[in-house]
Amino acid sequence: MKKEMKRYSRVLSIAGSDSGGGAGIQADIKTITVLGGYAMAAITAITAQNTMGISAIYPVPISAIKEQLDAVLSDIGTDAVKIGMLHSPEVIYAVAQKLKEYQVKNIVLDPVMVATSGDRLLKQEAISALKTTLFPIANLITPNVPEAEVLLNRKLNSITDMELYITHLGQWESEAVLLKGGHLPTDFCADLLFIPSAYQVYEFSAPKISTQNTHGTGCTLSAAIAVFLAHQFPLQAAVQAALDYLRGAILSGKDYTTGNGNGPVFHNYKLERGQPL
Repeated sequence: MKKEMKRYSRVLSIAGSDSGGGAGIQADIKTITVLGGYAMAAITAITAQNTMGISAIYPVPISAIKEQLDAVLSDIGTDAVKIGMLHSPEVIYAVAQKLKEYQVKNIVLDPVMVATSGDRLLKQEAISALKTTLFPIANLITPNVPEAEVLLNRKLNSITDMELYITHLGQWESEAVLLKGGHLPTDFCADLLFIPSAYQVYEFSAPKISTQNTHGTGCTLSAAIAVFLAHQFPLQAAVQAALDYLRGAILSGKDYTTGNGNGPVFHNYKLERGQPL
């Protein structure tokens, strides 16, 4: 009798490379691995980046992006996808085409527009393509307040504003929206999950952690949600589990010094330090 083989929870990250290791593909691979997933990658751009900011962005050719996606999806497949930095309309169209071609499920889209350092990561002309091409096939989009302001062309100054306008973020037909409130000047971080089909909003809140080590938090959270979806968590439970993981990574890394700017979170905090794996 042939032995039945086990299968990993497979998660594909489609994003840019961060040479500093705190965000992008590097943060995604750390997160996916620590949370028990099998990490794969399709790199969309190479950045020269550290804790102080981004000094250069080198786009990967469209053909190379498509070939990476074909190689992974035609052979290994995936149980969830996390999408990060897509810098141009051409990249957005190419990624959407391949995700539709392979009928990929559990798509978590982090609409990366501005880095923690303030550097712009998404071309203005790409925003429209993102709204019309990728949002409608995403299971979840995860904008923070500055990104939501760009998408809605209005300021969000409070949690009340978030509550008022989160439903507007559902107009592009994503299955769900997670609006992250960490940028607001409040003592608590409030994140709102909107599910348009049920017209229901869920709130997740926790005290803010005082630290400058917040580089890559958006990448880490979206990758974590993708892992838990790959583990077959329901959406609300996947969001809660991912927020819990991110909070632990921020708390565990808040007293570390890495570079001279916004340092990374401690992705590996769940592993026993100093012990061989």
